[in-house]
Amino acid sequence: MTGLQLTALGGAGTVTGSKHLLDHDGGRILVDCGLFQGQKNLRELNWRPLPVEAATIDAVVLTHAHLDHCGYLPRLVREGFTGPIISTAATRDVAELILKDSARLQEQEAMFLNRIKKSKHTPARPLYDSPDAQRALDAFITYPFYQPFHTPGGATGRFRRAGHILGAATVELHWAGRRIVFSGDLGRFDDPVMIAPDPVREADYVVIESTYGDRLHETAAAVDALADAVERTIRRGGTVLIPSFAVGRAQTLLYYLWSLRHSGRLPKVPIYLDSPMAINASELLHAHPNDHRLDPATCDAVGDVATYTRDPEASKRISRSREPKIVISASGMATGGRILHHLKSFGRDRRHTILLAGFQAAGTRGRALQQGATEIKIHGDWTPINAEVADLPGLSAHADADELVKWLKEFHKAPQRVFIVHGEPQAAETFRSRIDRELAWDATVPRQNQTFQL
Repeated sequence: MTGLQLTALGGAGTVTGSKHLLDHDGGRILVDCGLFQGQKNLRELNWRPLPVEAATIDAVVLTHAHLDHCGYLPRLVREGFTGPIISTAATRDVAELILKDSARLQEQEAMFLNRIKKSKHTPARPLYDSPDAQRALDAFITYPFYQPFHTPGGATGRFRRAGHILGAATVELHWAGRRIVFSGDLGRFDDPVMIAPDPVREADYVVIESTYGDRLHETAAAVDALADAVERTIRRGGTVLIPSFAVGRAQTLLYYLWSLRHSGRLPKVPIYLDSPMAINASELLHAHPNDHRLDPATCDAVGDVATYTRDPEASKRISRSREPKIVISASGMATGGRILHHLKSFGRDRRHTILLAGFQAAGTRGRALQQGATEIKIHGDWTPINAEVADLPGLSAHADADELVKWLKEFHKAPQRVFIVHGEPQAAETFRSRIDRELAWDATVPRQNQTFQL
C-alpha cells in the first residue's frame, strides 16, 4: 500500500464507537477505540470483527477516556493487539476507572444471562473481562500536553487540550508528509471546571466531532433552570434525580450545585453522589490539578457539597428514603448502574423530577425519557414514569455548533478537507452545511467503514 488512508471504523453517522484508522505502507494507527452504545443494531457491532485484524494495528492514540472512545480497548487486546496505547496521564487514570468498571459490568451481565438462561449463546460470555482490561491498561504510554511523541511506523504526534473531561486532548499526527488533526470531543470555552480547548493553527486534514453540530447551548439559562427545577421539586416534597456521566458531568454538576448553594439559591436539602466511579473521578481532580480550572480550596468545597455513597446498602437507603433531596447517579443515559434502581423508585411519583443533564443517544432510556416516554423497561419489567422530566442540554460538556466553528476558525488557512464524525446524521449534515456556508471549506460526513485517500 502506498500513500496515506483514513477509514472511519466507528463514530460515523453516530455519536458512539469512535475509531479512526490511518494506514500507510502497511503501518496502522488507530485514533480512539470506542464502544458502540445505544440502539441494538449499534451495540451488536461490538461483537463483529473489525475490518482489519487487531494484530496488524501498530498503535492506538487516545483522545480521552469516555467509554465511546476507549471502551473497545480490552476487546482489541483480546483480539490480538499488542502495541502501545498513547494518551495523556489523566486520560490513562480515567481509563482505569472506565475500563475496569466496563469489564466488571460485562462479566456481571454474562453471569446474569447464564443464571436466567436467556442468552442466545450458551454459555453467555462477556465482550471482554477484567484481565483483558488490565492488559489494555498495562499497554498505556503517557505524554504531557504539547510534548511530541513517536509511534511505531514513523508517525509523530502531539496532544493539546480539548477541554471536555479530565485529560481530554486533540491529537495532531504527522505521517507520510501529512498533518492530520483529530478534535476528539471538544469542550466548552466557558466551562467553569475544565480548561478551554487549545487552538490548532495548521492541518492538511481535520477530523472533527459534531455531537451538537446543529444546536446551541445556553449555560446561564440551564443553571437557572437547574435551580428552578430543584426549588419546585423540593417545594412539593420530591427528589431531584439526575442521571449523570460519572466522568466530567458529575463533577460539573457538583460545581453548579455548590455555586447555587454558595449564592443562597439552593434549598438546604441533602445532595448525594451515588456512583463509586463518579466519586473516584472527582478525586482525580486533586491528582491532576493542572488539568482543570479549580484551585485546591474550591476543589475541596465543591467535593464537600455532596455526601458520597460507595456502599450498595447506602444506595438502597437513598432509594427507600422519601425525604426531599438531590441524587446524582450513573449512568448518564440510564443504560445501567444504580440510576436504574432510583428510576424504579422515584419515576412513578409525580412529586419527583428526573433531570437530564447531558446528551442522550438514540436507543437509550435517557432518550426515551427525553422524548416523553410514559414507561421504560428496567430489569425486564416496565416502569411507569409519572415524575416530571426536565432537560438541561445547556450543561453539556460538548462544544455547541458555534464553539465548533470558533475552534475551526483558529486555523490559519483552510485544510484540504474536513471530516465530520461523532454526530447523529442530522447534526453532522447540518454542521457540514454550515462549514460550507461560513468557511467555504471542503467538508465530508464519512460513512461507516468508508476509506479516503489523503
